[in-house]
Amino acid sequence: MDAKERTKQLLYEQYIRFLHVYESYKVTEIEHFQSIAQREAIEKFPQNLTAVHVIDCIGRHEPINNTGIAEAMNLSKASITKIGSKLLEEGFVKRTQMNDNKKESYFRLSQQGKKIFELHERLHELEAERFYRFLDRYSEMELKVIHKFLQDTSIDIESR
Repeated sequence: MDAKERTKQLLYEQYIRFLHVYESYKVTEIEHFQSIAQREAIEKFPQNLTAVHVIDCIGRHEPINNTGIAEAMNLSKASITKIGSKLLEEGFVKRTQMNDNKKESYFRLSQQGKKIFELHERLHELEAERFYRFLDRYSEMELKVIHKFLQDTSIDIESR
């Protein structure tokens, strides 16, 4: 096996390891988020991260309808309808109608939803700062290669 093939094999092994580590991290992420919410006296909290991300999407774009959320999050309208109904039932969002269109329903955050949105936003800012510090160990050229790799990987995964 030549050096390039060996390097490709090592990259593949590291990629699989990364996927496993990330999968494990995703399992604990909601628990971490919930523990921070409890410390901040937020009594109610969605049970999964997709619901938190729907709250985030609504908070960034309100008022927004199911179609807008589905497009922004790259999820099906059926999924958004189900999640939206659950968030409405749990009191995280309110459903409204625009004066010029009584057929279409739009979502806005309730006070409880705004608390989740603000907490999520703060945690993302902290995570971004941590990620930027992590990237400081790489040169500009290495960062460009990493960027291209991640971009190409995303395109490859989406096309499957």
